[in-house]
Amino acid sequence: MTHRFNPSALREYDIRGVVGKTLGPADATAIGRGFATRVRRAGGTRVAVGYDGRLSSPALEEALIAGLVASGVDVVRTGLGPTPMLYYAEATLELDGGIQITGSHNPAEYNGFKMVLQRAPFFGEDIQNLARLAAAGDWEEGAGTVTDFDIEDAYVARLFAGYGGGAYRIGWDCGNGASGRVVEKLVELLPGEHHLLFTDIDGNFPNHHPDPTVEANLTDLKRLVAEKQLDFGVAFDGDGDRIGAIDGLGRVIWGDQILSILAEPVLKEVPGATIVADVKASQALFDRIAELGGKPVMWKTGHSLMKTKMKETGAPLAGEMSGHIFFGQDFYGFDDAHYAAVRLIRAAHMAGRSITELRGAMPQMINTPEMRFQIDETRKFAVVDEVLDRLAAEGATVNRTDGARVDTPDGWWLLRASNTQDVLTARAEAKDQAGLDRLLAQIDAQLAASGLARGAQVPH
Repeated sequence: MTHRFNPSALREYDIRGVVGKTLGPADATAIGRGFATRVRRAGGTRVAVGYDGRLSSPALEEALIAGLVASGVDVVRTGLGPTPMLYYAEATLELDGGIQITGSHNPAEYNGFKMVLQRAPFFGEDIQNLARLAAAGDWEEGAGTVTDFDIEDAYVARLFAGYGGGAYRIGWDCGNGASGRVVEKLVELLPGEHHLLFTDIDGNFPNHHPDPTVEANLTDLKRLVAEKQLDFGVAFDGDGDRIGAIDGLGRVIWGDQILSILAEPVLKEVPGATIVADVKASQALFDRIAELGGKPVMWKTGHSLMKTKMKETGAPLAGEMSGHIFFGQDFYGFDDAHYAAVRLIRAAHMAGRSITELRGAMPQMINTPEMRFQIDETRKFAVVDEVLDRLAAEGATVNRTDGARVDTPDGWWLLRASNTQDVLTARAEAKDQAGLDRLLAQIDAQLAASGLARGAQVPH
């Protein structure tokens, strides 16, 4: 028995596709067979399985578990909940791996699988290996067992353990994603006043799309904070591993700004520590980490890549513009938006200033959001290489960590190829609008030299 996946579903960091078109139950079973085979060949026997609130998730869970047990792995079902709850189960129970069924922040028709094997991210070559095992039918045989384990209360208690004092008035927007029940239980433990939006887990996402990095999706939270005059608000993506936030004035606190706030207490407790951020992050963040006595490290975008770099450098904290925040200090090294929210409360308390004051004290940079534009899959990496060659010939100051990040007297601009979609992404940051315009003109000139234009934006 063999199986072939739609190649478009095999992403760099996970497996993801449109249910009924590029992903379905047969794929889930093959993923189960392959993952169980990898677990057994590494000497393991037990795997946790969780799933998000998408309408297709229960059927995919059933098919995935069928594959896992058929290849002789015992399954611990953690049930409906956010991705970090599954990661928590894998980190704290006697398990050899975990799989979360989730479409993350993608549209409702999508679903996918995020995996972790023996406390390490499962990505890149690991995912391609699952495809090779399936194509060859090279699977272990066996008869695993299935047990249910309700870890939700233990997970919420662990989140609360990160709380460090202070009573605030906070808005929480779960976007009808998988975080709803966890957040309802968490705020019962926290002091202060808490106002919740859209905690009903509903895979139709009837109120707004669960992606807090898109400002339009924060409209309801901004309204709530303004009407109730709250201190600040937090929002979560569909599977609870990415955080968004706004201050008491309704200003967005972007991922790199959240990381900047979180860095201060960490560097007080771990002086001189390394803090990792991705190439999209503001120069203001790297400068702030250095100012606080820390060692800033710029790294590639992608949650699996960030986790790997964090472990390699021993960093207590890492984060991405996309709102993935990773905690190594007093935690497990994975990205957890609920824990990030608790640590944000703690950071404000330790600083003795409100989130609004902390946001207001940040340098006023003029920057673009992440700009994303379609390109043929076969061209995306080649275009970045062409740009890098031209920049080298010009003697430009370029960081090649992930694409081209170019420093100029005006500021910096970035052009990189997405690892997960057929898009190029760009971003620029300057001290004033005139400088930003000059940076954007440089991006446009480089694209034009490769026969492209920025064109229409594509959604995340």
